Amino acid sequence: MKTNPIHKPDDDNFFKKPISPISGLSCAPILRCCAFSSSFTTFPHVAGTEQNLRLAKQIQNQWKTFGLDTAELVHYDVLLSYPNQSAPNYISITDDGGKEIFNSSLFEPSPEGYANISGVLPPYNAFSAQGEPQADLVYVNYGRTEDFLKLEREMGINCTGKILIARYGKIFRGNKVKNAMLAGAKGIILYSDPADYCAPGVKPYPDGWNLPGLGVQRGNVLNLNGAGDPLTPGYPAKDYMFRLEVNDGVGIPTIPVHPISYHDAEVLLRFMGGSAAPDQSWKGNLNISYNVGPGFLDHYSTRKVKMHVHSTSQITRIYNVIGSIKGAVEPDRYVILGGHRDSWVFGGIDPTTGAAVLQEVARGFGKMMEKGWRPRRTIIFASWDAEEFGLLGSTEWAEENSKLLQTRAVAYINTDSSIEGNYTLRVDCTPLLNQLVYNLTKEVSSPDEGYEGKSLYESWLEKDPSSENKQRPRINKLGSGSDFEAFFQRLGIASGRVRYTKNRVSQNACLNLLPRLVSKKVVRFRYICTTSLIIFASVFLLCRHIVFAPSSRNKYAGMSFPGIYDALFDIGSRGDPHKAWKDVKRQISIAAFTVQAAAGILEGVL
Repeated sequence: MKTNPIHKPDDDNFFKKPISPISGLSCAPILRCCAFSSSFTTFPHVAGTEQNLRLAKQIQNQWKTFGLDTAELVHYDVLLSYPNQSAPNYISITDDGGKEIFNSSLFEPSPEGYANISGVLPPYNAFSAQGEPQADLVYVNYGRTEDFLKLEREMGINCTGKILIARYGKIFRGNKVKNAMLAGAKGIILYSDPADYCAPGVKPYPDGWNLPGLGVQRGNVLNLNGAGDPLTPGYPAKDYMFRLEVNDGVGIPTIPVHPISYHDAEVLLRFMGGSAAPDQSWKGNLNISYNVGPGFLDHYSTRKVKMHVHSTSQITRIYNVIGSIKGAVEPDRYVILGGHRDSWVFGGIDPTTGAAVLQEVARGFGKMMEKGWRPRRTIIFASWDAEEFGLLGSTEWAEENSKLLQTRAVAYINTDSSIEGNYTLRVDCTPLLNQLVYNLTKEVSSPDEGYEGKSLYESWLEKDPSSENKQRPRINKLGSGSDFEAFFQRLGIASGRVRYTKNRVSQNACLNLLPRLVSKKVVRFRYICTTSLIIFASVFLLCRHIVFAPSSRNKYAGMSFPGIYDALFDIGSRGDPHKAWKDVKRQISIAAFTVQAAAGILEGVL
């Protein structure tokens, strides 16, 4: 029986030359990525809609055409949230007789050429509670813990019973909502201030890439802490699984939340009364004073702000696309390359720049298989659904396959939003992968002007050196906010995400990293070490990774020893300092125990 030959990637020259079918240094892969991007952004494709299922089937069929060994649709029934088509969401200002004298925009204006496209949902925050609260308005800056402490302790402003308005940025929007709930607010309004979302000297879209005045940022406001589907926390959302009632779902807000444009926010904030902004850090770039409130100025003081939020939540079927190329030598070792497919509207940057790279990787490896190549380890390709609703597709798949993945997965690479700018490379990854990333980028040519003949590592180092070691480029700790969360934070699998400077760099760096992981020969000593390190990493898992995890105050940010950090942060805000310090000691003891347990696993191996 004829068998496919296996490349010998232990030969250093194998990695020093790009793999021809997927070389990022030629125009063809870039053009193919552009073609994939154009195809994926033809119509809106929100999770749970027919359009997104149509796109899933398109990707599945392409993977079969590329020659992958398998390409399957895997479904889950999860809780999703949508605007109510018969009762729109909006914000109003009412006079003392209850008459609405201002209403926020219901829709964003359609760009030229998009007016007749159906399926675009109005702006909303998924999983908001329903309600029509009416109250005085209080401006809370970014809605961070420190912002609320300043309001309550230094300025004497009580947010209980008020409607809050916060600008997007600095922390995850769900943390803003959680903080508002803890402060006793009736509801919270979110907006994108030009100070945070508009670069100086750049025109707004469609003439430039700045956020237009009537543009609105969508997003979910769950506080899941990695739970996945709110009704089946910790377990896959399959037919056989017990489900919580919607009112008991994990991380679902109990107050209304709604996003508005900065033009509408300016109307709400222009006549704010009460205290002045405490310092310059509370001021954005709108032409207003940024008074904090509560309520409006002088003869406007009888006016109130009213929220009208009627979004509904329903159990909806979502579909992941899972493909694979079976490894020739270690088929029971998996390297996973995944990125999400769903978007709030068209997904031009998020997620399509990553989805297009994922598609070109699959196509390129299919071409290599035609020439007799097969990876040493199994490659799993994943197009995730419902990432925008709380990383649901990836988390449910990780939950369903958790026992298998914890013993067999080598690494997870995320491809969400691969192209975000044109300055330099950004890498977030598990520390175990740092050296691999450094070595890889030394073998990739820099695309930047002025760096001809130099490596990507050199341009990256010059533009973004590490604050801890100026001799190395910065590699960020993994927080949350994308599909690597379940694999790293819950299953302890080495993970990374990369966002590249230009298409040709993202192409070349990503596609050279994957062969390293799937084909590196493991002699017995290395095999023992690898197995031990997988177990070693899993020792650090609780509900959050003991050493590296998202901050409880900002889901997006990664922290070292997060339990200790959070306990120290709470000392100043808790009423009983003695109890607060006891919690610090408890967190230190947990970390110490975990390090000792990990050391025991490695004893006699390294």
